[in-house]
Amino acid sequence: MEGDRRVGVAVDFSPCSKAALKWTVENVARSGDHLIIINVQKEGLYEEGEMQLWEATGSPFIPLSDFSDPLIAKKYGVHPDAETLDILNTVARQKEVVVLMKIYWGDAREKICEAIDNIPLSCLVIGNRGLGKIKRVLLGSVSNHVVSNGSCPVTVVKSAN
Repeated sequence: MEGDRRVGVAVDFSPCSKAALKWTVENVARSGDHLIIINVQKEGLYEEGEMQLWEATGSPFIPLSDFSDPLIAKKYGVHPDAETLDILNTVARQKEVVVLMKIYWGDAREKICEAIDNIPLSCLVIGNRGLGKIKRVLLGSVSNHVVSNGSCPVTVVKSAN
């Protein structure tokens, strides 16, 4: 049903996650969608207080207007760059998409899979860092894990690099 889709994009503000975001905006997002930006911070990188309350469940949904404000974004420990904010503000305005961010703390592989189930997402788009086979085995590929374990359709956007 139109208007009920929750399209997730895993964003860490790297070039490959920006490629995934651009691809989503151009190919998936449509009027009435909720575009949910999923950001995962490493554990322990938050200040005491309300962040501790959200450690298990993630932050509340943060509207685009809030995470566009540097002071509010800093409170959540995120630093969205101008290009990412421009992409998001443009899709919100031109396609009438509701843009929200949700921040998790911990292992990106596990937290992105949790987000798929808990939000819940209709689909997820994630970038691929293009790790070589050895690094992928040693470090573990987030995108491989999410494709294998995610409970919704997952699209992996390869970086043009």
